[in-house]
Amino acid sequence: MRIALISMPWAIFNRPSIQLGTLKGYIKQELDQAEVHCCHPYLDVAAAVGMDNYRVIAESPWAAEALYCGLLFPGRQAQAEQVYLRSIKNKGVAAYPDLLLILKKQLQSWLNTEDFSISTLIGFSVCFSQLPASLYAARAIKQIWPDIPVVFGGSSCTPSLGRSLLSIFPEIDFIITGEGEQPLKELVLHLSRKTELTSPCIMGRQQQGTAAAAGKNTHQITDLANLPLPDYDDYFSRMKASGLDFIPVLPLEFSRGCWWNRCTFCNLNLQWQGYRYKKSRQVVDEVKKMVHRYQCIDFTFTDNTLPVKEADLFFTTIAEGGSGLHFFGEIRTLQKATAYKRYRRGGLNSVQIGIEALSDSLLEKMCKGTTVMENIAAMKFAQAAGMTLDGNLILEFPGSTEQEADDTLRLLDKVLPFRPLTGAGFFLGHGSPVCNRPQQFGITSTVQHPNNKKLYPQHVLDKLDMLIKSYRGDRTVQAAQWKPIRDKIDNWHVFHRKRSNPCVPALSYRDGGTFLIIRQELPDSPPLHHRLRGLSRRIYLACEQPVTRKELLTRFSQVTKEQLLSFTADLEQKNILYCNTESCLALAIRIP
Repeated sequence: MRIALISMPWAIFNRPSIQLGTLKGYIKQELDQAEVHCCHPYLDVAAAVGMDNYRVIAESPWAAEALYCGLLFPGRQAQAEQVYLRSIKNKGVAAYPDLLLILKKQLQSWLNTEDFSISTLIGFSVCFSQLPASLYAARAIKQIWPDIPVVFGGSSCTPSLGRSLLSIFPEIDFIITGEGEQPLKELVLHLSRKTELTSPCIMGRQQQGTAAAAGKNTHQITDLANLPLPDYDDYFSRMKASGLDFIPVLPLEFSRGCWWNRCTFCNLNLQWQGYRYKKSRQVVDEVKKMVHRYQCIDFTFTDNTLPVKEADLFFTTIAEGGSGLHFFGEIRTLQKATAYKRYRRGGLNSVQIGIEALSDSLLEKMCKGTTVMENIAAMKFAQAAGMTLDGNLILEFPGSTEQEADDTLRLLDKVLPFRPLTGAGFFLGHGSPVCNRPQQFGITSTVQHPNNKKLYPQHVLDKLDMLIKSYRGDRTVQAAQWKPIRDKIDNWHVFHRKRSNPCVPALSYRDGGTFLIIRQELPDSPPLHHRLRGLSRRIYLACEQPVTRKELLTRFSQVTKEQLLSFTADLEQKNILYCNTESCLALAIRIP
């Protein structure tokens, strides 16, 4: 049995596909006679278009999809080019027709180097921005090897989209929905004439060309400890052959699903049932093995959110080893500054935190389970620990109010010193709570996204249940009330790009023992300096982490409530302190 697994553009080129690596390791573990060959043609595309061009395109999902849609549907090239140009925003990438020619030649060149004739099955991992590329490649493969079954799986292959793909594209023979290891094993055995298909997660083509029904994904790995180490050997072989010169970042997996899993805008967990995670000692062992095997020291966790207790143990253990390893991971806000420092000592130098909003009422609508105070503290603590924090502010959330937009605009002044967030316009994701309960959020109807209308022929789009949708409701109102926030976020980024010494926090303080001096950088003006002496200094230092006014009054009993309110209001007006109705947080970061 020989299985070929393929990951198409626009996967991140400096990372092997964890989907392919994990599936290969699992199939080799479970089926002694199986040979698995993983193909990463996105490496050849990166070499053909240039790594910088590839990176820009991969970071612009609609531009990425527009390229392969232009090849998949030649009659839509003019409309697809419009989507490409609007998405790429004059970032110096090659012209659309030139890129189409490069991609077409590259696919043919790649197929000339592969011999799929001895394959039992050809599988495509279809995740973000990979659907058009995978369809285009599957069509070309079927023209050469029409009798070899092709299966699509991955995060984009929801049951509804999977059924529609089977009904439209004859080059697809099977769809696997949800978690892929066990269903892929069953499909391989079935094609080897050893078993019948029983998994509800496998959809096959019926005689009339419609998809078989698929049920809930109960065919999951119950204990992630049973998973073998991902096998990235094929990626490294292909990287060497491509002539690309870079040191890869290795993906690894701590958990599957999301232990919170309540955010109303999120559809990232459609493929999982429940939350599962590995023990920290297993992940530490996996990291050690990968470092030895692949000679890499940079890693990225693919988790939606790291498991708190086990992640804490993991980073503590890594720190004790004194290694030079670096990690990227997605986490929810941590409560203490010491936790960020501990994670940073363990190598977590880059982190994504789901900030999403700077309005408490809007965070409640999003069911984030966090507060503005926690979000701002996370931004401060991450920067103080030496972490690079990436996060988004979701703009134009349906049903958001003018007051919530005004609150956000005001609080952007408070977070100005910290690493800028990215303003991300709300998109309606298939299967998200907002999509499933549209009336609750002021959505009157759900429609196809305008970009998809340009990329896909109407007769195809009418049958596709796409993951990104659009809607009718209060969109015009939202666009108007969130425009000032968009503009201010742009200015926030400009401010940090123009700073002369980004290594020093834009808002910092030095402690003189009986006084402290706060240095504050502001746009287009000389730095300001604030001196706090004696009791003022001690109160400010007491706000290093969020502290209630009640606690401050208890600790500093010589201060009246009115005096404290006046003092904190003055610091708030200067944007060196943030207070909500109950608590206060000093915003300046201590430096030597």
